[in-house]
This record gives sequence, structure tokens and C-alpha cells, in this order.
Amino acid sequence: MQIGFHGAAQTVTGSRHLLTVNGHRLLLECGLYQGRRRATYQVNASFPFEPAEVDAVVISHAHIDHIGNLPNLVGQGFDGPIHATHATRRLTDLLLRDSAHIQEEDAEYLNRKRERQGKELIEPLYTSHQAEIAVRSLTGHDYGQPFEPVPGVQVTYVEAGHILGSAGVVLDIDEGGRTTRLMFSGDIGRRLTPILRDPVQPHQVDFLIMECTYGDKPHQSPDQAFDDLRATVARTIDRGGKVIIPAFAVGRTQALVYSLHQLFDRGELPAIPVFVDSPLAINVTTVFREHPECYDEQAQAFLRQDPHGSVFGFADLKYTLTVKESKEINNLAGPAVIISASGMAEVGRILHHLKNNIEDPANTILINSWMAPHTLGRRLVDGEQRVKIFGEAYNVKAEVVRIDGFSAHAGQHELVDYALASRQQLQRIFLVHGEAGPAAALTERLAAEGMDAVHYPAWDEVVTIGG
Repeated sequence: MQIGFHGAAQTVTGSRHLLTVNGHRLLLECGLYQGRRRATYQVNASFPFEPAEVDAVVISHAHIDHIGNLPNLVGQGFDGPIHATHATRRLTDLLLRDSAHIQEEDAEYLNRKRERQGKELIEPLYTSHQAEIAVRSLTGHDYGQPFEPVPGVQVTYVEAGHILGSAGVVLDIDEGGRTTRLMFSGDIGRRLTPILRDPVQPHQVDFLIMECTYGDKPHQSPDQAFDDLRATVARTIDRGGKVIIPAFAVGRTQALVYSLHQLFDRGELPAIPVFVDSPLAINVTTVFREHPECYDEQAQAFLRQDPHGSVFGFADLKYTLTVKESKEINNLAGPAVIISASGMAEVGRILHHLKNNIEDPANTILINSWMAPHTLGRRLVDGEQRVKIFGEAYNVKAEVVRIDGFSAHAGQHELVDYALASRQQLQRIFLVHGEAGPAAALTERLAAEGMDAVHYPAWDEVVTIGG
């Protein structure tokens, strides 16, 4: 049995791991790589394996760096099933259609420029038609119900606690009469985070492919993040400013809305307008409403007693779908909270809100997630005082606040606990979905606990296991 680490290897994005077993090929995830724009297109456009030879795909959750290149896989010859939990299936449907629309729009915009310059026109990474084919290939599964994507491999989804529908992937493999349990963590969530159930830890696992995004540090507690959110918004209200929050459409937006809902309901913040200005986030929130069975006990109780009858709705909250509504927010006087995509502040409506508010010291830019290198979000986190938005330079005069406690990824302590849950049986750990510093720090921590069979595979490295 072989595992090819063809994405999210020695970096965070572009998750893609190819399992070859019993003469079949099973792809774990097919995400978009995000980084410098020229390199990004080249990495995403080609595959180091033949897509037509892949028999099936299993995905852990619906973040774009885990599912976003599925249409390209389909466009290059893959025609098998794509497996997911039911909630992930619904979210993937939305995100792939949205991503294809963005790919086509970006290509059209660039081609207008290239045509004027007499340059060769480019093709979008993939099209809406290819996204539609990928969506039709999705098959939904319940947590805890085994299925067989390829002969000799039984897959069971368990709760990952990362976003709605996220799952750890347990693979029970029979290869020539030899049985092996391999687990792919996907993205590991945190205990006691808003809305979602706690992640299920590995059980009697032989080999573990595990994310290590925050392997170098623990997070603030969710309670501390809640308190910091309250303090940040209150401080900005006192200045008469706006809180601008770049937020991922899936998971982070809903967690922030839920937390603000609680703060306003309790009277811990004065009533001010709150805008969710992202059509995708609005559609995703609809899917969250459709799957209350994925909520934790606290969210279930909140839903039962809330006078608004929704975890994701309250009196001063407005979801803005149209461009006209989005532009009208810029004319609003007085304090407000604006939550908008993209989460790394690279594309979308958030750029307009940053452009209009970044040079006012009354305002706050609230960073609440990991930011990829070379993104605008990372530049703000790194404290750059002058940044470019739409090609124009702006002075960063707004307060920039970072709150790590809203992260949907496990911190170092939680990652150590996760890895050691199967320590009696675990033969080897492969660390993926993390930069070199966090991977080294986590490797050191695990070695201190007696787990020294840890490997940090390179991009496109192929490893043989189980034989």
C-alpha cells in the first residue's frame, strides 16, 4: 500500500493524498492550493497522477483547500464517485459552483487586459459545467456508517468538530489478507467550540495522517475568544467606529454570528447593526440551519429557547445579498459590525470594506483565522503599515486585532492528545497541512511523549506502509 502526498505537504493548502491499494487508487481530498498567484495557477492546473485512473475520492469536509480542485479533476478525466457526509455534500455543492463562477470571472477579467495588450488569452482553471459534473458525482454518508469506496477498503466517517459536516476518515484496509487501520484526520476541530460537537479521537489506529496547522502553539480558550470579541466590539463602539471582519464563508462566519447573537441577547453589547455581506456565507448559513443534528448540546439548547427561533438570526442582523445592499453599508454612519468574505482578505466584498475603512483610526480590523503567506490578511497580521488593495496603496490606521480563539483548528495541546489516543497501536504518524515551524514543534512534543515515529512528508513524496 502506498500513500502519495500530493498536496498540503510541508504547507497548509491544497490537500490531496493518493492511496494505492489492491490495484486501486483512492484519492483523499482534492483541494485548491493557495499562495503566490502565478505559482498557484500552475500547481492547481496539473496533477502528478492521471485523474482518469483514480477510482474514487473521499473528502473530509467542505473547505475550498480540501475540495476546490474537484472540478479540474473531473475536467481531466476522473469519472468516479466523490464521497462525503451529508452536510459536506450540501456545502460542497455550494462552494464548487461559487468557485467555478470566480474562476470564470477572473479569467474573463484577465482576458480583457490581455486582449488589449495583444497577449494570448487564458482559460479558467475550470468551468461551471465541470463543477456541475463534480457536484453530480457527490454521494452522502452518515457518520458511523461504513462504506466501501474501492475493494478492500472500508471507510467510516467520525465527527471532526471542525466545520459543519466535517469528519475524520477511518480506513479499514484488507490487502492480501493483512488488515490495517489508517486514519486521515482531515482538519481537527476543538473541544467546546461554538455550535459543533467535539472531535472523535483515533481508536486503535495503525497509521495516522494528521494535520498540524497549529502544532507550535496552543489557542486561547473559546471563552477567552468570546470575551475578547466583546471587548473589541465594545471598544470600537466607544470610538464610533466599525468592526471589519474578514471571515471564511463556511464555519467562521456562523461562529461569529452565533457569538454576537449571544452577546446582544444578554445585553453585553449595545444594539448596533451587524451585516453578513457575502452571498456565499448566506447560502452556507442556510445549510447550517438545515442540519441542526450536527449542533452540540449548548447550541441545541440555545435554539430551543431563543425568541428569534434561529441560532443565526437576531433583530439587528442583516444578510446582504445584492451589490447595491453591499455598497449601501459604506454610507452607514456610526458603529457597525461587517462580516465579509474572503477569509484571507484576498478577493470578494471584504476588499471594498477594507478599502473604505482601513485609514480611519476609529475602526477595527478583526483577524480571526490563520492567514496564508503573501495574502493581504497575512500582511495585516504581520503589522505592515502600508498595504495594497485593488492595486492602490493604503495606510493602515485602523486598529488591527487578532483573536486566535475562534480558530476551528485544534491547538498544540489538542493535537498531542489526538495523536496519542492510539499510542499503544500507532506505528507511524504523517504530519500534513502545516508549515515547517509548527510541524517541527509538534514533532518535538510528540517525541517527548515517547512517540518518535513521526514523518513530515515532502510535496509529491510517496511512502509505502502496511507491508
